[in-house]
Amino acid sequence: MFKNLSNTCIAILLFSLVISCAEEKKQEPIVITPDELHNSIDKVVEIMIHDIFSPPVASRIFAYPNIAAYEIISQVNPEYNSLAGQLKDLEPIPLIDSTQAINPQLSALIAHMNISRQLIFSEQTFDVLQDSLFQQWESKNEIEFNASKNYGLKVAEHIKAWMAKDNYSQTRTMPKFTVNTDDPARWQPTPPAYMDGIEPHWSKIRPFALDSASQFKPVPPPPFSMDKNSDFYKELIEVYNIGNKITEDGDESEEVAIAKFWDCNPYVSVTRGHLMFATKKITPGAHWIGITKIACKKTNANFDDTVYAYTKTSMAIADGFISCWDEKYRSNLIRPETLINQHIDENWKPILQTPPFPEYTSGHSVVSGAASTVLTDIFGDDFFFEDDTETAYGLPIRNFKSFNQAADEAAISRMYGGIHYRAAVEVGVGQGRNIGNLINAKLDMKIEDKNIAAK
Repeated sequence: MFKNLSNTCIAILLFSLVISCAEEKKQEPIVITPDELHNSIDKVVEIMIHDIFSPPVASRIFAYPNIAAYEIISQVNPEYNSLAGQLKDLEPIPLIDSTQAINPQLSALIAHMNISRQLIFSEQTFDVLQDSLFQQWESKNEIEFNASKNYGLKVAEHIKAWMAKDNYSQTRTMPKFTVNTDDPARWQPTPPAYMDGIEPHWSKIRPFALDSASQFKPVPPPPFSMDKNSDFYKELIEVYNIGNKITEDGDESEEVAIAKFWDCNPYVSVTRGHLMFATKKITPGAHWIGITKIACKKTNANFDDTVYAYTKTSMAIADGFISCWDEKYRSNLIRPETLINQHIDENWKPILQTPPFPEYTSGHSVVSGAASTVLTDIFGDDFFFEDDTETAYGLPIRNFKSFNQAADEAAISRMYGGIHYRAAVEVGVGQGRNIGNLINAKLDMKIEDKNIAAK
């Protein structure tokens, strides 16, 4: 009898120990690393490539999730200031409830993921990553996970309500761009797809740091003229001659390599007989988001500093597209390919496929100027990095001694590619740097006056 009772007591004791261990396991702290943010953004980029978002729309997809994450971090990290009151119409997010077991980094990542999921089309693909992470976090600490999730979603709803007032929805119902075929200086759809001009109303999107889309309105392009002595014609023939020279040098030429590396065209139409299909790649903004990741990993930036870098860079990219598109549909300038085929060489083709919108200024140049200026402010000048962003598309790694060098190369790549005149790239990169300098000066984000690289 006593023996049976003793066995029963031992069994009860063992069962209690198992339950106790399980409870202790559930109370394991949840640690959020920068890699989890990088991986989430990588998944969003992968889905954006599949869903084929235009460069301006893609920039919006990057900006809002990062701002949501940053606003949570700024509540608990004394190095950072909230953007509420600094960005137009942005009100302070709900305060963290100190009575709840909220992990701010976890809440920030959940808010980031929730807004990202809403802005893409293929949500179910993103859910695979999100559900896996949720299960992992909940198994570690159910109480901390649920409290952090609830708060993160609360902040996400706050940011989404602000996002809904940026005029994006209204621009979805605005009329298509009307091509002016009577004026030889005006943009016309280009081969092979002859697509309509994309996002003709993007300048109506609410900017982040810019006072208005036209705040850094660039000087006009050289006056249109087919007179061989005019500045415009000289820029046109320069594009033609460069294209011919570097094509003669073959695919191994440095100029061709640069053009292809910075192509970043999310939708390249390919025609094979009667079949037309598309090859998909990242956008210019996604390339600079990739460079931001490279810089963060090289400096071993912690989670909060990584959120900061992504947020500041994504706002520069987004405002860059707003500013650039404002000028594109104002000047409405014809592309080199159209004029060369009409007046110089009907068989000439640019190395890169001409994207479907007016020429001036160069979008990649503007965005590169803006992003590089912000990244220089964060990580410092003379920041060497190996850019492997394009290796997924069969392109080799390129090395840069600074973000500014990378931006200058991205700008000139558009001339090498045959899709822009010189004025568009030189004025464009300056336009972008003006935007980056504005963000650095206007937005009071990081309190400590030191860059991450100096840590």
